Amino acid sequence: MSSAGNMLAGVIVGLFALLHLIRGEIIQGSVSLNSGVFDKVIEKHQAVLVKFDETYPYGKKQDIFKEVAKASLKQPNLLIAEVQVADYGDKDNSDLAERFGIKKEDFPAYRLFIKGNSKDQIKYTGNSEDEGAIKTFVMRESGLYIGRPGCLEEFDRLVKEFYGDADKRDAVLKKAEAAAEKLNSDEEKASADMYIKTMRKIIEKGDNFVESEVTRVEKLRSGKVSDKKKEQLGDRLNVLSTFQIRLKDEL
Repeated sequence: MSSAGNMLAGVIVGLFALLHLIRGEIIQGSVSLNSGVFDKVIEKHQAVLVKFDETYPYGKKQDIFKEVAKASLKQPNLLIAEVQVADYGDKDNSDLAERFGIKKEDFPAYRLFIKGNSKDQIKYTGNSEDEGAIKTFVMRESGLYIGRPGCLEEFDRLVKEFYGDADKRDAVLKKAEAAAEKLNSDEEKASADMYIKTMRKIIEKGDNFVESEVTRVEKLRSGKVSDKKKEQLGDRLNVLSTFQIRLKDEL
């Protein structure tokens, strides 16, 4: 065999090996669903986030899905699942995609099912490359906590308490400041500072501050900023979304 032939054979072997790895990939925190078991699984869980996608998905959007699935491990009432839809051969799971009005160009398409109702879907319309936005969607619609970049579970609970009684907001702010002093890492301290500054601004300017701040930060993030700055602004939006979710709960 010529050197060119050997090279081609090597490429083919490499591609088959890669396909084998992809097929055998296990995503921690996620289960694979098909038409035969979809309803059985959905009906048994409080909340299920399902990603409909092509067969053997890869790339940044799939990496984001993996992070969402991994974060769900600490939330026992949330199941993360994936439905891979084939457009060749027997077209596996294409009936599920059609059932929920999902087309190939929509992939990856996220749908949330609440309280075991496999008929009613909540459609995610945000960015599939935004881990925080997907998690915020799940938290907002299900009421279940799932960790997001830039957020701290202890301070998320304090936000809930902050909105529980308007007369006690100053007291909750002091609790947040005291909790921040006990943190060790610079990353956690930076996150806590975002919560504290937001609480102070709300006390000073009122609840409408959150919406105006979200608008401001989103505008900054969509502009010409470094990847590091964009990440920091994304963390800021995640913290602000905690306030949005809790404010919505109190209305």
